[in-house]
Parts: sequence; C-alpha cells; structure tokens
Amino acid sequence: MKKIIIAICFIFFLGQVQAQKVSINRAKGKELIQEKVETLLSQMTLLEKIGQMNQYNGFWNVTGPNPTEGDAAKKYKHLKSGQVGSMLNVRGVAEVKRVQKIAVEETRLGIPLIIGFDVIHGYKTISPIPLAEAASWDMDAIKKSAEVAASEAGASGINWTFAPMVDISRDARWGRVMEGAGEDAYLGSKIAYARVKGFQGEDLSANNTIAACAKHFAGYGFAESGKDYNTVDIGMATLQNIVFPPFKAAIKADVKTFMNSFNELNGIPATGNAFLQRKILKEEWGFDGFIVSDWGSINEMISHGYAKNKKQASKIAANAGSDMDMESYAYINHLERLVNDGKVDVTIIDDAVKRILTVKYELGLFDDPYLYCDEKREKEVIGSKKNQATVLDMAKKSIVLLKNEKQLLPLQKKGLNIAVIGDLANDKNSPLGSWRIAGEDNTAISVLEGLKSFKGNKITYEKGVTLAKGKTDFTLETNINKKNTSGIKEAVALASKNDIVIMVLGENGFQSGEGRSRASLDLPGLQQELLEAVYKVNKNVVLVLMNGRPLTINWANDNVPVILETWHLGTQSGNAIAEVLYGDYNPSGKLPMTFPKSVGQIPIYYNFKSTGRPKIPAPNMVFWSHYIDESNEPLYEFGYGLSYTSFKYEDLKLSESAFAKGEEIKVSFTLTNTGKYEGKEVVQLYIQDKFASRTRPIKELKGFKMVSLKPGESKEVTFSINEEMLQFYSANEKWEAEEGEFNVFLGGSSKTVLESNFKLVD
Repeated sequence: MKKIIIAICFIFFLGQVQAQKVSINRAKGKELIQEKVETLLSQMTLLEKIGQMNQYNGFWNVTGPNPTEGDAAKKYKHLKSGQVGSMLNVRGVAEVKRVQKIAVEETRLGIPLIIGFDVIHGYKTISPIPLAEAASWDMDAIKKSAEVAASEAGASGINWTFAPMVDISRDARWGRVMEGAGEDAYLGSKIAYARVKGFQGEDLSANNTIAACAKHFAGYGFAESGKDYNTVDIGMATLQNIVFPPFKAAIKADVKTFMNSFNELNGIPATGNAFLQRKILKEEWGFDGFIVSDWGSINEMISHGYAKNKKQASKIAANAGSDMDMESYAYINHLERLVNDGKVDVTIIDDAVKRILTVKYELGLFDDPYLYCDEKREKEVIGSKKNQATVLDMAKKSIVLLKNEKQLLPLQKKGLNIAVIGDLANDKNSPLGSWRIAGEDNTAISVLEGLKSFKGNKITYEKGVTLAKGKTDFTLETNINKKNTSGIKEAVALASKNDIVIMVLGENGFQSGEGRSRASLDLPGLQQELLEAVYKVNKNVVLVLMNGRPLTINWANDNVPVILETWHLGTQSGNAIAEVLYGDYNPSGKLPMTFPKSVGQIPIYYNFKSTGRPKIPAPNMVFWSHYIDESNEPLYEFGYGLSYTSFKYEDLKLSESAFAKGEEIKVSFTLTNTGKYEGKEVVQLYIQDKFASRTRPIKELKGFKMVSLKPGESKEVTFSINEEMLQFYSANEKWEAEEGEFNVFLGGSSKTVLESNFKLVD
C-alpha cells in the first residue's frame, strides 16, 4: 500500500512538473511571438498597418478571372498591395489557397490572411442550434460539438469563427436567442468557456483548431421589444451581473477575438464605445486579442445619429478600440488621413495591428500560411462518421421532455399503427436551423426518416397544412400560409385510424435567427388549427416541437398528453428524435430559457427580483406586482425538463451554518431514482442573497451536476459553497461577497424542492 501511495505521489509530482514546463514554454512562446510582431511592425508602412485592420467579404470567384472593374477590382488591388488583413466567406481549400497565395506571395511583406466564417453550430456536419445545445447542460458534449465544427472548418481552409455568441437574453421574441445559451449568466458562462475551448483546443496552431470570437460586446440580447439591432438601455448592475460574466468566461478560456455589437448601449453605439472596448475589455480585463466590428457596424454609427460621416465614424471606432473593420470600407479609406491630421494617434493603429498579427502568429500562419489548405484532409474530415456520431450524441442530449401523461412515451417498438403529421415531419432542411451557411440544403435526417428506421411499427404520413407559401422565404409574415386548409381533412382522417399520432409542429429553420424577431410566439400559420382538429379524433397525440426559441403553447400544454421540445437539432435530427421517442435514449435535457404563457409576460426569467410588493397583501387586493389578465407564472420554468423515470430529493444537510470569507461549506442531499428506467438528472443549486447593498434576485443558479441513476438507486450529491459563488457587482462598484444571510435551494429546475440557509460572517 505504501509503495502505491509513493507511486501516486510521484506521478502527481511529474504531472506538476510537466504542467509547469508547459506554462513556461507557453510564456516563452508568447515572448518570441511579441518579438516577431515588433520586428514586422517596424517594417510596415502606415497603409500596410491599416490594411491589417481591413476585412473584406469574398468578392470574386477566385477560380475565375481576376476582377477588372468596379468595387471587386478595388478590393483585388488592395489584396495585392497588402491592404487586406482578413477575408470572410471564402471557403474551401482551393478558394482559400488562392487568396492566401496572393497575400503571401504577391505582397511586399507576405503577411498571411486570417480567414473568417460564421461557423455557428457546425460547418457541413451540423450540430443542434446553440440554444438546443444549452438545453443539454452537458459541457463535455458542447465542447466536442465545437471541436467537430472546428475540425471541418479548418479542413476547408478556415481558421477563425465568429462564435460563440454569448449574449444573455430574456426575450424569446428576439430571433437570435437560437444562437446563444439562454437567459442565465452562470449557465451561459459555463457554455461560453466550453465552446471557446472546443473551437480553439489546446494548440491553436494545429490545423483542426480555429480562433474563436466572443460576441456581441455588449448588451445585444437586451434589445428593446425583442427587435433585432434595437436600442439597449440597461443599468450598470445588469451589465456587470448578467451581461458581462459569459464574456469574462470566454477570456478565461483564452478567446482570441471579440466582436462588438450593432446596438447602442445607454446612448453610445457599441462599435464606438470606449467604455466597453478600452476601459472594460482591454484595460480592466486585460484582453490581449483583437476586436472586430460586426458587419458594417462602423458605418452604421451614421444611421445611429452618432457620427456624421464615415470619416468621423472611423475616428470614433478606432479611438474606442475597434481593431478591425468588417465590410464598412471605413478604415481603409479614412484612417491614413486621420492619423496624418492628428485625429487618431499612430499608437492606436500600432496596438490594433500588434493584436491582429499576434493572433496570426498563434494560428501558425507565419510558419505555414497554407496550414489549413490540405485537399486530402478536406475530403477525409468533412462529414466523417466520427463527426456524425458526435452530433447525434449532442442532438439526443439537447431534447427536453416537457410533458408525458398516460406514459405514452417511450413508444413500444412493435405492433403500433402510428400516424405522422406535419409539414416539418418530412422536412430535411428546417432541422439544420438558422446560421448554417456552409450546410447543404436538405441534408438533415427528417423525423419521418428517423421513425421509419425502426421497422416494428406501421408508419403513415400526412402533411396536414403547408407551413409557408412557396417555402422559400420565412422572413416575411405574409409568406406564412394562413388560408389554405386543404390538407387538414386528410390529416384528421389518418389520425382517426391510428393508435398514436406524432405531430411535428413549430418553426421553419429560418423563422429564427438574425433579423427574425417575432411579435407572436404562437405556432405559425395554421398549425394550431391542425393540432386541434387532429386532437378531436385521437387524444393520443405526441407533439414534437421543432423551433428556435420558446413558444407560447398553452392549448397544447392543457390538452396534449405528450410534448417533446426538439429545437432544430442539425444533421442527425430525425435519428435523435426517433431514438428518444422509442426510448433508446432517455431524455435528460433542461430548458435554458423560460417558456412564457403570454408574450405580454416578456421579458420573463427565473432570477427576477421580489420588488416591494411581491405578494397579494389581502384577498381581492390589486395593489401588488402582477397582471390582471394573466398569472406571473411561466408555462415552463428555467431548468425544467422531465425524464422517462422520476427522481426524489431528500435529506438536505449543510456541513456548517456559517462560514468566513476564504472558507467554504458543503451542502449535500440524497437523490433517488424512483421510476422504472435508468436516467440522468441535472441537479441544480441556487442561492439567494437575502439582504445586500444592491437588491438581489430571488435566486440564482450557482452550480449543477449530471447524476446517472439506475431504478431504485440512491446517491448522495454534494456541492461546495465558497465566497466566490456569493460575489456580485455591489453598490461599492466592485465584485465582492457581502456578509449576511443566504438561502440555498436544490432541485431539478428553478422551482426547487429543498431549501436551507447559512451565513457569511467576518
């Protein structure tokens, strides 16, 4: 035994030594890169420096003739003269190699391009939309999903993704909620860290990793009325406690780039906001990567009424800390004059260029500009069986069981007659979701295909109603089918003759995403009418929701026995849904965003504040914080999600009733699987700071664990509570934990079932 202990200690010692060596080598590597950057910078003209701050969209088919006129010719001239630092939307080894060759072999200094692309939830092999992945609460699976995206993008010549989007949002009307992690800063921070690590890996110079970009800095998810690009006006406490944490987590993961946002924040457009970009990000947080503008956002400061022309916008943006101009043609046309006129100091330019060059060195582009340009690897990696298996696993983990009355699920595998109804059930495009611009249309496994892969039951399909006219453009409400009910009769007839009806309803894949805000969150078009008509003739309805945001589905919740939230799950969508329906996979997902009962409740979120009048003071009194025509309660709360089995929480214990700063206490309880199936439960820990220098939410998520249990099995689950978990941005305008009383809650959702209390003392 003594020898074993000595051996373990020796192994631990070697590990520590190795970790120290890695740390030292990384430090030396950074020093060497900085020396190379300084040397290169000293050789650059002002125009060449400004060129590194200029990013162009792909502007010609590089396998064809060179552009000779118009805007494309001007861009081509800039590329050949070293006045382009990055390009986006150039993809495929042949295309990337061509533009990289011009930058490296035909310019004076041969500085390689960084090639950017919106790799949001997969490249060709598409993972679930990020909001769906957030529902897994599985950081390892989310990290692996990002690794797949990075490997395929890298194999296609890309070395920079404009992801992850880490904006917190409490408004499901905003189309871009599909691109983020939901409403909670703690969960969002964990996911931001996991996705950055997945994209960037441990070695950024490896050709299966790409630089990540934390976006949008900052406040974009709080756009007023849920309208994209709209005004944001929030206080410092919300900014610090809710908006900033995921961005700080991305920095902790060593994210290499940030993107500023389209919105203004308290009257100042984010692209020209020195408080955000210089004071907070670069000074207080010590971010040493670079900031890219969002598409054309420098130019948009004119429309905001903040800059009178593009020249002034360039001055504002550069001085505020925006290092690279995406498609505004602002820096390339105006910065040289602004520097010469003394309006922008050359040190501002030098700082931006150093940051950009550093990332290029870290990517290994100076050692091998064609590192990401291997045709053989491109063919081997993209769409591989390994990648397909990873996104299938991610898809299954993203599904949330919202309701399962009469135990209709899991379905038996033999002897059933099953009617499948809904336009989306046979749709191979919508499951890919929004923001999958490299994904090929109609490559997803449809729900119908997934179900038919199980051979024991008879599957019959009817579309019911067409979701949209022409099925080409879902950005306009006028394109949604609201009149043609001709398919309802056939769907009802089919439903009446079958044992089970699986109805696949929700949003087309392009009804959420950027620019896709909705004022209504009901089922679009005639789907609600179809659902009610089918339910009249067959009560055994399994509603499979396919959507990119929370929806208001009150009627379905009141009537339909089974509801399964499947989001837009990507390439393997149909297979994942079928495996869950048949019980090959027991759902364990939990909602990362609250589902409202009514749009009028929005913004709705679990970690609200009590206000001065939180409860009805006396019977029949109206003077308290509520609606007169709707309850305050959501339809489904944050963290909610069922399983085919059931779990019991009991025996809550605290190791101490109080602890001092620098110490910690343990909180534990017993979790038991009381059902018939093996299952996983996402156990959630919430804390309330009862009295503080700023009013605090009624509870906040501070920890979670995934616990697997067999039927009848029990486990003791333990969390540690320390000073850091109690910190917030206080009235002293700093992050700190204040002494006082705290409540601790535990359960399977934000509607927790166990509660105790403790104190933080001096």
